[in-house]
Amino acid sequence: MVAVIHTSSRFRAVMQYNEKKLEQGHAECISAINYPKDADALSFDQKLNRIQRQLALNKRTKVNTVHVSLNFDPSEKLSKEQLTEISKAYLKGIGFEKQPALVYEHRDAGHPHVHIVTTNIKADGSRISLHNLGKNQSEKTRKEIEIDFGLVKAQDRKAQEFNLKPVSIKAEYGKSETKKAIANVLDKVLNEYKFTTMGELNAALNHYNVAADIGSEGSRIRKNNGILYRVLDKDGNRIGVPIKASDFHFKPTHRNLKVRFLYNEMNPNRTKDSLRVKNSIDFTLYRKQNVSLPRLINILQKDGIDTVIRKNEEGKLYGITYLDHRTKCVFNGSALGKQYSAKGITERCIEDPFSLQQQKSQKMGLDVGQVAGAGNVYHVGNGSSLENDKSLDSLLSPVKDGEYTPHQLKKPKRKKQKGFSIGF
Repeated sequence: MVAVIHTSSRFRAVMQYNEKKLEQGHAECISAINYPKDADALSFDQKLNRIQRQLALNKRTKVNTVHVSLNFDPSEKLSKEQLTEISKAYLKGIGFEKQPALVYEHRDAGHPHVHIVTTNIKADGSRISLHNLGKNQSEKTRKEIEIDFGLVKAQDRKAQEFNLKPVSIKAEYGKSETKKAIANVLDKVLNEYKFTTMGELNAALNHYNVAADIGSEGSRIRKNNGILYRVLDKDGNRIGVPIKASDFHFKPTHRNLKVRFLYNEMNPNRTKDSLRVKNSIDFTLYRKQNVSLPRLINILQKDGIDTVIRKNEEGKLYGITYLDHRTKCVFNGSALGKQYSAKGITERCIEDPFSLQQQKSQKMGLDVGQVAGAGNVYHVGNGSSLENDKSLDSLLSPVKDGEYTPHQLKKPKRKKQKGFSIGF
């Protein structure tokens, strides 16, 4: 079993992501822990209000939402009851057993997994520390659950589902069945990388010799919002028979990808992750007058950042995308700012002498140039049960502004100091 923890301040966005999966038939809410009603008897607003009332107890804590995914080996067939018990055991192990939590079983990937949505704000308004939660409590609990429930151990599993580091799973036409090869790449990229556009998605897929084709302007594919997935050869050319998105059981369709784009765009860590890419570029180019684009690409590669460039038939750079394998984030250059766009980078880098000589000898265009290159986590505390609630139903009603703020958390009012004057 592999546990991946994300924390944020966007509880509603996390809820909408899981509920959207439910509406599409790709997920089911199988348990509502520390809720006054069973999961199947709760409306969306009731699920939302229960935890929002607890968030209102502490408005000083910004990071108040915990989103955990528990991932199991593809060979394991686990019932809803087993998944619920495993989720409860996990929450207890990390100190969240008394926190309200919703458990969603997702069916949009090639392996069984559940998403747990909860909060680190306790019933008394205090917060559970999230520092090193994944490294300490989560890792210890994961190993205990593997033994108690007889699960496949993550450290013994060599399959790529449990390898969260970049590995070579490139699709090679003729060496493996096309659909299976593409499915392996999609499973890794869609579940690990954070992209917000089709261009950013393709930058990650191209790294593993796969492309998502949405068709040209006016084509039937584009009109029907379809997607064809293709294998690429070593030169980036499309080969083999394309596979429709709807042919994969986890449905990586245009509509479903839009939900993923939105979710990734709202990720609170995206701004921080973008700073790593920008700082790496700025540090390389700072006060240096001799850095060409190929040299910049090579230096970024050593820092775990792939640079995907796009050139027209005349060889002029018109697009650039950065693929950060450490944070698993993908950024279009213009999204980072003008100085990181294709034009900005061209102005900041010197002309490559070899490239100039090559352009003179032969006129060539490059569609995509790539260079090879190389979570978040957190913590514990004690919660509180529903014992002291005067009305269980009140937990499912909307929270009002200013309601349920513990006295000890309210800021004391400052007393006005009386002034005095001196008369003559």
